Order: sequence, then structure tokens, then C-alpha cells
Amino acid sequence: MKDLLIRSLTVDWTEVAEDSYLREIPALRGLEHLAFRRPVTFFAGENGSGKSTLLEAIAVAYGFNAEGGSRNFHFSTYEDVSELGEAVHFVRGTVKPGAGYFFRAESFFNVATAIVERYNDGAQPDYHQRSHGESFLEYMSRSGRPGLYLMDEPEAALSAQRQLTLLCHIAQRAAAGSQFIIATHSPILLAVPDAEILEFSESGIHPCAWRDTESYRVTKLFLDNPERMLQRLLEE
Repeated sequence: MKDLLIRSLTVDWTEVAEDSYLREIPALRGLEHLAFRRPVTFFAGENGSGKSTLLEAIAVAYGFNAEGGSRNFHFSTYEDVSELGEAVHFVRGTVKPGAGYFFRAESFFNVATAIVERYNDGAQPDYHQRSHGESFLEYMSRSGRPGLYLMDEPEAALSAQRQLTLLCHIAQRAAAGSQFIIATHSPILLAVPDAEILEFSESGIHPCAWRDTESYRVTKLFLDNPERMLQRLLEE
């Protein structure tokens, strides 16, 4: 396996305030060291489990703009970044990234606007002229160079078919030397071959097999017998 851009991270909790809400997140409060063993790492788990919080901290610590974009992007529409980014430190690989971006579904509109108003050198399209899903996919597919790609819920605007397209894109890029760290609820994306899935839960952060993730189990349970599940849910 090729060397990774980020081999591992550590969290220095002395850089986090004693009364910080970060210390109340079960999956994060005991985190001191996290190793990355595969070119593709998924953060999986329930809403509020700390996936996006840690991913944002990794992005900020690595030098990406908190709202998304490449490391050349420097803009802010709302200051709401946790202090965890200051506490995260990396053990880096020997290879230097040739490209990279932080893709954040919730603030992609802001990135698209920034491209139009500040960072468009004529080579990038106006993403506001396309559907949300089309602009998402094109933006994520533009750079062909190996690099570090951080994605927070990239499936948000993508159909199931387009998620399969993204799955292929991730697998091909990873095979060519890129590293991906992705927070997702998508059982489709979680199926990327040879990826490591880290489940965020009340007991911490642990490796998890694809079929053991809650995203897979709940989706399968519903698809296997939707009538029965709907009846139970509606009766409750």
C-alpha cells in the first residue's frame, strides 16, 4: 500500500477548554490517538455522534477553509468552528499532496458563491447554474491529481445512481494515490472496496464491518419488508 498523506492524528486536550461541549461528546472525549490504515476511511454513526466535528477539525488543522474548498480558499460567512482544530496534530506521510479539498454539503452554496466572486480564474464553471446534485458531483470530480480529500455527507444532494458514480470516483482516486476521509450515512458509499469504516458511538470510535453499520442494517431492514416496518413505525 502506498504511503498515506495523514498516517495518524493525536488530540491534545489541554488545548480544549474544560467547559467545552467537545468533552461531552462520547465518541470524542476519550480520543487521544487515531490511526489511518487505508486510503479511504469512513466516519459512520448517528447524528450528533461527532463525525462532522472531528472531520471539520481535521480539515482546519490541515489548512483547509472551514466552510469548504481548497487550501487556497479563505472566506467565512459565519464563525462557528470548534476549538478541536487547534488541538488536532498529525503524523504525516512522506508524500506531499498535489491537490485536495474539503467538501462540506451544508456549505457548498457558500463555496460556489466564493468561486464566482473571488476564486474563478476562468477555468471553473458557475456551479449555481447547475442542479445541486450536478454541481456537487462535478466539483468533486474536477481535480485528477492525487491529494487529500475530506468529505462531509457528500451524498446529501445525490441520487442513488449518482452515489454509485461517486463511489467509483473515490475508488479510482484512492487507487491512484489519493487519501479520502469521509463522514457519511450512505450505505452505498460505505461499500467502497477496501475502505476502513470507523463507527462513532457512545463507547468511542471503533472499526466496523460494512454490514454491521447502522446505515446498512436499517436500510436493509426497511427494504426487506417495508410494509411491516412502516406499520410498526406508524403504530408507534
